[in-house]
Amino acid sequence: MEERTFCKTIYAVLCCLLLSTSLFAQKQKVDTTHIYSIPEITVSDPYQTREVRSTTPEQIFSKEELKNLHALQVSDAVKHFAGVTVKDYGGIGGLKTVSIRSLGAQHTAVAYDGITISDCQTGQIDIGRFSLNNVDRLSLHNGQGDNIFQPARTFASAGLLNIQTPTPYFSAHKQTNMAAEFKTGSWGLVNPSLLLERQLTNTWSMSANGEWMSSDGHYPFILHYGNGEDMQTSKEKRHNTDVQNLRAEVGIYGNFSDKEQWKLKAYYYQSSRGLPNATTLYYDFALQHLRDKNTFIQSQYKKEFNRKWVFQTSAKWNWSYQNYQDPNPTVAAKEINNSYYQQEYYLSASTLYRMLDNLSFSLSTDGSINTMNANLNNFVSPTRYSWLTAFAGKYMNNWVTLSASALATVINEKAKSGGSAGNHRKLSPNVSASIKPFENEELRFRFFYKDIFRLPSFNDLYYSQTGNINLKPENAIQYNIGITYSKEINDFIPYISATVDAYHNKVTDKIIAVPTKNLFTWSMLNLGKVDIKGIDATASINLQPWQKLGINLSGNYTYQRALDVTNSDLNTPEGRVYKHQIAYTPRVSASGHAGIETPWVNLSYSFLFSGKRYMLGQNISDNRLDSYSDHSLSAGRDFKMRNVTASLNVEVLNLLNKNYEIVKNFPMPGRSFRVTVGVRY
Repeated sequence: MEERTFCKTIYAVLCCLLLSTSLFAQKQKVDTTHIYSIPEITVSDPYQTREVRSTTPEQIFSKEELKNLHALQVSDAVKHFAGVTVKDYGGIGGLKTVSIRSLGAQHTAVAYDGITISDCQTGQIDIGRFSLNNVDRLSLHNGQGDNIFQPARTFASAGLLNIQTPTPYFSAHKQTNMAAEFKTGSWGLVNPSLLLERQLTNTWSMSANGEWMSSDGHYPFILHYGNGEDMQTSKEKRHNTDVQNLRAEVGIYGNFSDKEQWKLKAYYYQSSRGLPNATTLYYDFALQHLRDKNTFIQSQYKKEFNRKWVFQTSAKWNWSYQNYQDPNPTVAAKEINNSYYQQEYYLSASTLYRMLDNLSFSLSTDGSINTMNANLNNFVSPTRYSWLTAFAGKYMNNWVTLSASALATVINEKAKSGGSAGNHRKLSPNVSASIKPFENEELRFRFFYKDIFRLPSFNDLYYSQTGNINLKPENAIQYNIGITYSKEINDFIPYISATVDAYHNKVTDKIIAVPTKNLFTWSMLNLGKVDIKGIDATASINLQPWQKLGINLSGNYTYQRALDVTNSDLNTPEGRVYKHQIAYTPRVSASGHAGIETPWVNLSYSFLFSGKRYMLGQNISDNRLDSYSDHSLSAGRDFKMRNVTASLNVEVLNLLNKNYEIVKNFPMPGRSFRVTVGVRY
């Protein structure tokens, strides 16, 4: 009862704040002739410049850059960021999660238009569900970004992947924008999409878009079995890999002035996909199926009252459903048909105060309620109440940028049956700085420190026979020191940039599964420790040999040494992996891209490389996965006819036709082809 009263009080305060601010904003006279420059809100710098000037590592792909990466889903593009590990179970429908600098997927937040997406069940987001058809910008932050005017929840993770959708823009004397696109390719790929944008009045506009994607996924692969001289191979095909996705979004935008904006978005997604088995000799039969549905409605409002004060608020309702079916798990067991339901109510309010031209402060507070239910017997049905408050400050001038924040987290948790994980209180600091020592050179040194944690997921706490309600949060301390440089040289080399960052992460109270009575009964415990050291390097150069010919080259390199330093005396399998590289983390990885833009055709080449990894914590030859590289090519051209622009793009993916494995026994597709036809009006 006390927890319920506590949370109701929080929400009442936030709702009153939101209502009173909205009413006050409506009474204000809008001066549409005056423009205020607020760096924390409006960013006009090119993306490359932002990456170099940031106090923390920031990587950004624009819509045009995403188009040249040969990426169908967000997960395909994220693989090209430095310091990122994407665990991919193969094919379009395979589960895909992202980990930044070996901290684990649960430490990486994923935001959609600035509002984070939650999954209390697993603590990680499947980024394979997001296509790139409606993405305007994709950005990745390590630590805390320079923008202090954000919801408190964006401060609450080790890294943030933000998916930004486009805002409608209308040229003079044009009130409607339309775009249609159709992708087709190998293994039955069919992917049509449609976008409609309409300017309703000078203040109001709307957008609607949707897409359907279907693929049978029956790609061939080479199965290897046996050892040494007895190694044999056979040609096989993946089974139970079909996938069908539907996504629909509607947005309403109110641009009342340059100082006041509001937008509302409704989102719906559903997916039906087969779950292929691991590839083992003589057994490729699989009938497991996964169905997902997700819908949310989110609203964002921003108002600049004067030069010093700015207010913004966000609200979201989210509902998700997941159904897992296994008609024949074993001969003895009966059919499995499990359904899980999650709901979230979320409200956020933030205020920015510009004390001086170079000094600003922000205060953000978020409240959320997360619930989970399932059709399982004796399911505990947990509910989590969260209240996060972040106070941040930022100082910047021509040669230094300083930023600091403190995040206060209050968690109350209960369960309908059985015990609950109880309450948590935590204060998390963050400090970052960037120094420019030379006035005429865009050379900067940067540093950041962040102490953050992640809560145990509902599966960690309450999963049948393995859950442990006494788990503590998993802590991560991040250190980073780096150097960045950019320069505009001449007409032939308009721009070059480079960044190098060295980092050291320490994970304590790591949540791991250990056997208890026997190998078939496991439990979740806070026993793990991981020590992570690494280097991320990025570089890009733009060349302009002639006026109508442009060449863009970019690449990144990552070296990371992520060692399990859990107590070596533990009488568990984990005790035998002391100072071994953690599973699925390569020591070396890299990616690169080259693009040529001409009046006749645009050519693009990209590659991915990953060094050897281990599928388990013990770094022995039986657990080793070979290194791999993936090369892709594309050619495209736009055709303009009056007000209509048609486009054609042809891609060859995985040019060398290698069935490499990111996850053991889940081979990736070999060479494939994709054709995209689009029309924009």
